[in-house]
Order: sequence, then C-alpha cells, then structure tokens
Amino acid sequence: MLISAGLVVTSARAVAPGWVLVEGDRIADVQEGLPPRPPDLELPNATIVPGYVDAHVHGGGGASFDDGDEGAATVACAHLGHGTTTITASLVTDDAASLERSVRELAELAKDGLVAGIHLEGPWLSPRQAGAHDPNLLSEPTPRRVESFVDAAGGHLRMVTLAPELPGGLDTIRRLDAAGVVAAIGHTDATYDIASAALDAGATVGTHLFNAMRGLHHREPGPVAALLEHPHAYVELIADGVHLHPAVLRLAATRKPGRAVLVTDAMAAAGAGDGDYALGTMAVEVRDGVARLADTGLIAGSTLTMAAAVKFAVQVAGLPLEDVVRAATASPAAMLGLDRVGSLCPGFRADLVVLDGDLNVLRVLHRGQWVR
Repeated sequence: MLISAGLVVTSARAVAPGWVLVEGDRIADVQEGLPPRPPDLELPNATIVPGYVDAHVHGGGGASFDDGDEGAATVACAHLGHGTTTITASLVTDDAASLERSVRELAELAKDGLVAGIHLEGPWLSPRQAGAHDPNLLSEPTPRRVESFVDAAGGHLRMVTLAPELPGGLDTIRRLDAAGVVAAIGHTDATYDIASAALDAGATVGTHLFNAMRGLHHREPGPVAALLEHPHAYVELIADGVHLHPAVLRLAATRKPGRAVLVTDAMAAAGAGDGDYALGTMAVEVRDGVARLADTGLIAGSTLTMAAAVKFAVQVAGLPLEDVVRAATASPAAMLGLDRVGSLCPGFRADLVVLDGDLNVLRVLHRGQWVR
C-alpha cells in the first residue's frame, strides 16, 4: 500500500510532500517528493505521523486497566481510535495481592500484544505527594516485594514510579535497573540531593513532571531541577492545560529536547465523557472534562487522549510540530526500550496517523490495517 501526503513527519525529519510504502504489517520505505507510482491513497492536504505511543495511561472508554481482560481491551480500543497505536498499562496503588493479580493478567495481554508492557505507579509513593492514590495503601519497598512484582510480570514490567526518599528507595531503583525495569521518580517529596542520588542510582524518568512532587524553589530546587538538568533523564508532560500551564510545558519541553515525553495519565473517562468514576480505590468526579477526587477535589489523572495532547502542545503551547510528534512517538518508545515502534522507518511496525490541517485525527493505521 502506497500512501502519499502533503507532509510526512517520521519523528526524525519532516518531508513535504512525502510518501510511505507499507508491506504487510511493516513500513517498507519512506521518501520525500512524489511517489514512484500512482498512490493507493493520496492525501495532499493531510499530514502523516507515526502512531502515538502512550507510556502512562490508566484507562479510557469507561474502563481501566485493572478491570480485567475486557476492561483492558476497552481501554486500548478507546485510545487506538485517537491514534495511540502503542499503549502501556498503568496501575495505581492498591493492596499488594490485587496489584500482583493485575500484573499477572496484564502480562498475558502483553504477550498477545494488546499492551506494550506494564507501569506500576505505586504503592511506593510519598504520603505527602499521594495525589489520587489511596494514602492508606501506600507502603515502603522491600526486596521481596520488588522481586514478586518483577516475577509476576514475566518480563513485561516496563516502568515503576516511586518516591526515592522512602526507606529502601535508592536500593529499589538499583534492583529495578538490574532487572531491566525503568525506574521513575514521581509522587515524591524528595530534595534536589535525593533526586540527584536517585538518578545516579539508575532512575531515568520523571513521572508527570511538576505534578505530585516537591515544587521548584530557588533555595531548594527539588526533583524538578534535578530531572531537567540531568542529561539522560526523560520527563513526562501532561499537555491538557489542567496539569501544566502552557509556559511550564514550553519550559520543560525546550529544556529537554528529545527527552520530553507526552503522556496522557488518562483515567476511565477519557473518550467517555463526564460522570462518576473510580481510579483504583478512589472515587472520581469528572466535570467539564476535568477529573478530580470526589472527597478532596485533587486532580485525579486526566481525560486526555494523545491526539488532544499533540494538538494542545502545538496550537496552545506553541511548540514545533516535529518536536511534539517526537515527544508523542519516538521519545516514549526510547524511554521504555520499545522496539520497532514510534517512527516511520523501514522495518518498523506499520503504525501511522493521518491528521488534517487542524491536527485532528482522520485515519489510523495499526499493524498495517486501517482501524479508523
């Protein structure tokens, strides 16, 4: 299948016009200029970008990743319709037995390719920065519990978010790193020095930067400064206008070229509308598209899709399209060590999104098949 478009953004470069050749479920070629033969699909007024990669998402379509196989399928399908062709299943804090059960169930779905892996956001988080996590279920990490989660995932645990200042936090980062699991700093009250020590110990990600962490202060810069200045650290950014002001989004994205990662942190209401929902054990009210805990009003994830995040980052925050596309595709794939996704390159999986002039999703190709 030969597809031509007015603009093709591969994640590494942009060509106008350009064309993409798909053979089976793989990209066969991508070139600038007019196609070598009449295309099967001609899109002179559209933009082709790689399929979006969401490294941090809890739910969508009215379901969550802790709702079993059917719920997980609903989440993946809901986000696929908005261009997310690679999705990581994120779990919020729960009791250890429930979390381990969910990890085992999701590991089977990762084997089947429905999800790209599992992200544990908790239970090793700071009570002072719990956010939408049940404070009664937070705990300190132990080597035994780390091993049990890693074993339950069967090689599909991609990332764990934790507060490094907890007793055993730095040792846990080292254990995760040794097991091939990305350690992320988040929901933390860590000082700059502790956050820096965590990065030296092997942490490589800041979970939803600025949110649920000690703030940036001129005498105690905290984890934000440590993450922004570390050359190898990736930073997650939620581009919905609720979690971050556009100026803060610009600040972080321009400070971390190539290592800024757009995530949705979406909960069940993404693509499902306002209403009453649950995020783990916590009751959530969604009003006017904003998710908040029913009892405290704290932000409880988002109702964001990656398509909406890309549009916001370009049109509201004013970031260049090429940089934003990279932050929604190649950068999250590299952050999690995902192979052959996140770019339009020969040999990569045939995942792409067709956008109109306003960056709305027109069509989605997943594994070489049109799904929208």
